Amino acid sequence: MRTVRDDAGNRFVLVKQSSESSRVRDPETGEERYVDNSELSLVEGESPLVTAAAGVPASVRRVLTAVPNERALGLLFELADRGPVPVVDLLGAYDLCESDLHGLLTEFRAAGLVEETTVFGERGYGATDLARDAVDELRA
Repeated sequence: MRTVRDDAGNRFVLVKQSSESSRVRDPETGEERYVDNSELSLVEGESPLVTAAAGVPASVRRVLTAVPNERALGLLFELADRGPVPVVDLLGAYDLCESDLHGLLTEFRAAGLVEETTVFGERGYGATDLARDAVDELRA
């Protein structure tokens, strides 16, 4: 399999190629169709797996790559739902030790899913717009 692009710039996963046409899969819909080979060009350097993943919204892909388990996913959802929360409240409210909480928040910050902020004069964290978009997509 390879990644191809049509004349309009849309990317597809090349499923099968014959001398005159190719069967391609649209990553956003999963729909397969035949396209004339003259309308397609090979996209160099892009894995067909990356192209296939492009059917998932970017915010959701970010969450999928940054969240290691259900507890971490729950923490991200809580931050998206509650708004910025002081670290002290996070430690008291959930079954995470300080090092686990710090580790998750560090990973989330690196992924652009949470940002450090001040809440009631204390250090806290809140979900970014990207994280809130992902939560909305996942709930839909």
